[in-house]
Amino acid sequence: MAGRKRSIRFKIFAILLVPVTALVVIWGFTATLTVQRGLELLRIQTVYDNVVVPTQTLISELQRERFLSVHYLATSGTSHSELDDQRRRTDAAAEQLGRVSRNAADETPPAMRDRVEQLVRQVGRLDDVRDKVDDRSLSRLDAIEQYSDVAEIGFQAYDRLMISPDLDLVEQTKAVILIGRSREIASQQSALVTGAQVTGRMSTDERDAFSGLVGKRRLLYQLGVGQLDSELGRPFLSLNASPVYTTFLGMENEVMTRVRAGQPLPPDAIAWPTSAEALIHSLTDLSGSASKTLADRAVPLARGVLWNIGIAGVLGLAAVLATGFVSVRFAHRLTRELIGLHTAARTLADQRLPSVVERLRRGDDVDVAAETPTLVEGSDTREVENLGQAFGSVQRTAVEAAVGQADLRRGVNKVFLNLARRSQSLLQRQLSMLDGLEQEITDPDMLERLFGVDHLTTRMRRHAEGLIILSGAAPGRGWRDPVSLYDVARAAVEEVEDYLRVDVQVPHGHALAGAAVTDVVHLLAELAENATIFSPPHTRVQIRGEMVARGFAIEVEDRGLGVAPEEMHHLNERLSNPPEFDLADSDRLGLFVVGLLARRHGIRVSLRPSPYGGTSAVVLLPKELVVQNRVTDFSVERLVPPAPAPAPALALTPLGDGADEQAHDGGEDALPRRVRQASLAPQLREEPRPGPDVWSREEPGAGGERRSDEESRDLFSSFQSGWRRAQEES
Repeated sequence: MAGRKRSIRFKIFAILLVPVTALVVIWGFTATLTVQRGLELLRIQTVYDNVVVPTQTLISELQRERFLSVHYLATSGTSHSELDDQRRRTDAAAEQLGRVSRNAADETPPAMRDRVEQLVRQVGRLDDVRDKVDDRSLSRLDAIEQYSDVAEIGFQAYDRLMISPDLDLVEQTKAVILIGRSREIASQQSALVTGAQVTGRMSTDERDAFSGLVGKRRLLYQLGVGQLDSELGRPFLSLNASPVYTTFLGMENEVMTRVRAGQPLPPDAIAWPTSAEALIHSLTDLSGSASKTLADRAVPLARGVLWNIGIAGVLGLAAVLATGFVSVRFAHRLTRELIGLHTAARTLADQRLPSVVERLRRGDDVDVAAETPTLVEGSDTREVENLGQAFGSVQRTAVEAAVGQADLRRGVNKVFLNLARRSQSLLQRQLSMLDGLEQEITDPDMLERLFGVDHLTTRMRRHAEGLIILSGAAPGRGWRDPVSLYDVARAAVEEVEDYLRVDVQVPHGHALAGAAVTDVVHLLAELAENATIFSPPHTRVQIRGEMVARGFAIEVEDRGLGVAPEEMHHLNERLSNPPEFDLADSDRLGLFVVGLLARRHGIRVSLRPSPYGGTSAVVLLPKELVVQNRVTDFSVERLVPPAPAPAPALALTPLGDGADEQAHDGGEDALPRRVRQASLAPQLREEPRPGPDVWSREEPGAGGERRSDEESRDLFSSFQSGWRRAQEES
């Protein structure tokens, strides 16, 4: 099954739709990523204010509580009011973090939000650790590890802060986080050293822990400061050269040396908490400033990204619109050119070529150059122009072929006309010679043969006239005065081979215009002969006529087998609109000639079924061709040469068959009455014999005896004499 047909406009738009759609998708994807990047940069400020700062505050409070808890575990006192105050501050910081972090829940990365919520929960579970601290059932190192595990969750939340697509900003954030972790380790060191000051020594586990903390702090601090850019790293470099850091570093080195040697803490270790707290406070301030600077950097970056996305969006949208406009314009132009080419081709096929063919059929001259204009003009598409040139070549070839066929047809028509004219001239001379011989010969047998040859010659002349009609010319015979329609019908029957089977029932008093007499005789002869050919030999063919509202109708009816409805419809079409003559279609030349003759005089010829099973051909002569006034006497010589019988009413049977002769009786437009033995030599004339008149409709005597040869000769002599006299009178 054939697929659905699509227009070329649809296919062009479908072709253009793919790249345009791809461009729109790419532009939309890029715009989405860029917008997302800008929004992420804008989210940094919100996350910093609602998550980073509260988390940093909570971690600081945890570090302070850890320091005080280790100090309480190292002493033997029972008062821990300061520790209780710090615990309340830690809980308040956790509550604050839980509350404000919800304000930035949509902007906070899910992993970071999970860590923040976990940090708040872990702070809420510190009661167990606090109880152990109060009961002194927890060692100093275990307390440091318990509080450090909770603080680690906060630093893990920092690690999930990487929400910026800017790599430089991400790298600087990591550096600040490393410094923050080093500050956390310094706080652990401070707690561990403070707890060991009471006894002046560290346990083996504490020494190992302290040694590990020193290495980790220094490594993280160096990595963090080393990754900062000049703007962010400058304060930390200043801190490294400050007394705060150098003092802490000196004390760290001294404690580290004694710890590794297993010696007691140095006497100045008592100043460790003060020095460590000063360093931790400085690192906290510098880390906070660095974080604030990074957050502030994200805002202009976000604005720049948004500006970029705005510019890119506008430019991208403009590119998409421009692409769509150009694509649609080119598609529309190409479609318009193809539609114009299609319209020109359809006009060529439906109007111009049929018009050229019709003009050539009428015999008009056709200028090939004028009839083959350029189909496509001003096209800027090479393929369309080439296609238009190809159609132009086809157009030119088709017109040239039509002209050539018309020339060939005219040539064939000229051949037809030339041969037909020659045959007509020879046949006319032959008819004249036969007429002369019929007037001179008195031998009945020879006269009978001459009449037969005369009849054949008359039919041959009709066929010659048929060739003339097919060639588009008019026969040479013609009448100036009107002729009785009855005589026209008789003359037509005389040109039919089986004329004895045709009965004429056409009323007198109506005549046919002289200009149409020859063609109507030929038309009726073709129909009558067609009726005799396609009906059984024992049946009769009726020719009837009567005056009707729109003219004079003549019906030729046979009683044959009839014609199928489809075939009859086809024949009526050909009779009403005769097609161009096809040399290959020679089976129905008679009907084709009838159609041409009918079209020449505006006569309507139609076939219809007969009530007797045969076919009726109705010929409607228009009123313009029918005359009702005085009618000129009819001379058969002008239309047809003498035949064995003048009309269907005059049925002449060959000699010796016992049939009667019949003649029409009376009438001003009838054939002249024959006078018996008028044309015979005196010595051949005989006295009339008693019996029926040879021209009457009476049958022979009851005995049914046949006429003698002498009677037959008398009959033909009388017929010849009457015919000659009729010719002289007309």
